[in-house]
Amino acid sequence: MISFILIKLITCTVVFAISLGVAAYSTLWERKFSALLQDRVGPDRAGPKGLLQPLADGGKMFFKEEIIPNVSNKFLFILGPSLFMITALLTGSVIPWGKDFITSSGKHISFQITDINIGVLYILGVASIGVYGIMIGGWASNNKYALLGAIRASSQMISYEIAMGISIISLVISTGGSLSLHDIVEQQDAGVANVVWQPLGFLIFFICALAETNRAPFDLPECESELVGGYHTEYSSMKLGLYLFAEYINMFVSSAIMSAFYFGGYNFPFAQELYHALGLQEGSIWISLIGFGAFFTKIVIFICVFMWIRWTLPRFRYDQLMNLGWKILLPLSLFNLALTVVIEFIRGNIHF
Repeated sequence: MISFILIKLITCTVVFAISLGVAAYSTLWERKFSALLQDRVGPDRAGPKGLLQPLADGGKMFFKEEIIPNVSNKFLFILGPSLFMITALLTGSVIPWGKDFITSSGKHISFQITDINIGVLYILGVASIGVYGIMIGGWASNNKYALLGAIRASSQMISYEIAMGISIISLVISTGGSLSLHDIVEQQDAGVANVVWQPLGFLIFFICALAETNRAPFDLPECESELVGGYHTEYSSMKLGLYLFAEYINMFVSSAIMSAFYFGGYNFPFAQELYHALGLQEGSIWISLIGFGAFFTKIVIFICVFMWIRWTLPRFRYDQLMNLGWKILLPLSLFNLALTVVIEFIRGNIHF
């Protein structure tokens, strides 16, 4: 029991550190990436090639003056960004980051904090709680721009979570009915990724993920040209940092979930041939590490796509945002669900 608890604590610490580290350096990479697209240099003063820029930004946030408005609800004003950050970190606890391996003493080690049989529902539930952090922060600020941004965020998430949920139902049907992320990833071990069977479902999920993470062109809750800063208008110091940082963690976790759901997670083409050529046996830690490297590569590619879209497409108007969610994505997700049922019936996986 003690060894089990110790292993889980180490796993939690590693996943926590990876999430924070990737989020921190995503801020640097986004600035470098936008500079590349716009033929600029980007940050290059803090450390060699600007590699210490995230540490400089974090230090600036920690040491800036903290201002809490007198007219705000102080408890909720602090609770909002804290809740948003906590839910962002909790989502990664059910993601399988690599294959399980066996130690020399015969102990079975998992590259996953916990494998629950309703992992998909857990992700949807925790992700939906995140909007409460935005709503609480916007309302507690007692600022009209912050409140409008919070209302936009809640309306946006309600609009897009329905289409996202239906696309996940289609995915679960095509993968045999399991809600465990470990089972969904292992089911793709044969080399055929779920995106082959669910291309439309993946497209819907990806668009909804952009809206769920408040990334451009869906960043209406913090639209500077209309709402000053949106739901975090009144925030400063590290409370503002928590909101901004949690957005990058959400982007990292969303990329991991899409990689696991639709692109095989830690599986990749010709993996078994590679392991055989390297002389690796099933249960080797090297197989787990190679799989984690493949998984991480997919995540980085998705993060780059997120950034590419932000610095390429203009922001939607709010009515366009709602129309896309209710009049286009929702009917498409229902069509995809019906099509999935028909295809799985023809394949013999569903019986009426």
